[in-house]
Amino acid sequence: MKTILKIPGYLPLDRIDIWFQDEARFGQQNTTTKIWARKGSRPRVVRQQQFEYAYLFGSVCPSRGIGQAIVVPWTSKEAMSLHLRQISEATDIDRHAVVLMDGAGWHSDGIADEFKNVSIIKLPPYSPELNSIEQVWSWMRQHCLANRVFKNYEDIVDSVCEAWNTFTESSERVTKLCSRDWASVTS
Repeated sequence: MKTILKIPGYLPLDRIDIWFQDEARFGQQNTTTKIWARKGSRPRVVRQQQFEYAYLFGSVCPSRGIGQAIVVPWTSKEAMSLHLRQISEATDIDRHAVVLMDGAGWHSDGIADEFKNVSIIKLPPYSPELNSIEQVWSWMRQHCLANRVFKNYEDIVDSVCEAWNTFTESSERVTKLCSRDWASVTS
C-alpha cells in the first residue's frame, strides 16, 4: 500500500512505466551450451577454472522497449542507487517508473526515496518467474556469452556490455521477451 501511495495521484495510468529489475553475475565460470559438430565427432568446449566476475544491474521497460544497465565489480546499495538513478533519468518528466524487483539485501526499503519519479514494488520471495528480466540473462548467456573464455575482468566487462547492448538494440526484442500481461497498467 505504501508503494501505491508514492505514485503521484495526478498521473493517469497511461503515464506509469513498469520496469523489471535484477542483477546477474557473469564471469569466468561461464555457461557452456551445445554446439554444432560433425556426426561422430566429440567437440570440446573450454571451461575456465578462474573465479573473476562482474555484476550487471539491469532493468527493462517492455512497454517502451528500452533497458538500462550498469556493470560493477560487486553488489551494493550504492550500485543499486546508481542503477535507480539511470531509471529515473530514462523516465520522461511527465511519467513515473514503478520498478519490480526481488528482495535482495541491497534492495533496502527507502532506496528509491531520493527519486521523485521512481517507486519500488518487491516481488514475493522465491518467485523469479515473475521477473521477466530473468529471461534477459538467459538470452545473453545463450546468444552472446556461452562457450567463451575471458582474459581478465576488463574482458568480462566489455563482453557483458556488448551482450547487453546487443539485446537492447532491438526494442521489439525487449518488448517481446519481457512483456507480461499481468504487469500492464490500464485505466
